[in-house]
Amino acid sequence: MRIEILGCSGGVGPGLRTTSLLIDDRLLIDAGSGVEDLSLAQMRRIERIFLTHSHLDHICGLAFMADNLFGLIDRPIQISALEATLAAIRRHLFNWVIWPDFFQLPSAAAPMLVERPLQPLQRQALHEGLVLTASEVAHTVPAVGYALESPTGVFAFSGDTGAGSSFIEYLNGLARVDLLMIEIAFPDEDAELGEASRHFTPSRLAAELAGLRHRPELLLTHHKPGSELRIEQQCRQLFAGWRYRHLRRGEVFEL
Repeated sequence: MRIEILGCSGGVGPGLRTTSLLIDDRLLIDAGSGVEDLSLAQMRRIERIFLTHSHLDHICGLAFMADNLFGLIDRPIQISALEATLAAIRRHLFNWVIWPDFFQLPSAAAPMLVERPLQPLQRQALHEGLVLTASEVAHTVPAVGYALESPTGVFAFSGDTGAGSSFIEYLNGLARVDLLMIEIAFPDEDAELGEASRHFTPSRLAAELAGLRHRPELLLTHHKPGSELRIEQQCRQLFAGWRYRHLRRGEVFEL
């Protein structure tokens, strides 16, 4: 399993892209602004997109990708997400007001995008022994995280979440977790904002991870622009016993 970080920031700015992960050059997890750095040839290889939730920083690249590929591919791209997430992007993005409806173009019988609703905890076999499972997380809209299990390792991604989700419990049920990509959006001094928006701060994530029976390498993501230095400083003490890194766009991991 090859995981390329196209985007991992909690906002935009020079060198910053929002959440999107390229898996084995053929799947995307989330479609934030990081998608926009893919070439047309790379976009054409994408077969399926798994969305964690409906917020703009995780779906905006989907609109431009569909527009770029219109007329260039002869098979649909499958969009997998919770029913609520699919309904939201149909109603609020691909609605002929914000963007053309690529679930109906070039025709309803042969659209560019097709819905593939997913159910939490339902294992899906993908390619070359890769198995994906969604698990519900606690956010301000319906949302999931994902675990991708390959014959050689397990990668888990929390998506956007805060404390109190069942995601840690789900991970504890897995035989192993090698890499855990999990968010810290705000520094500890913004704990009230983090709680209201259902995002982690360093201290709240450290408390949550105390219940995790595995000891994966932590890939810390989704820092809000301008808060990166404070988050990194706070993590040095709180995660001193962990292998961890603050994710950067362009990093590649192989399991």
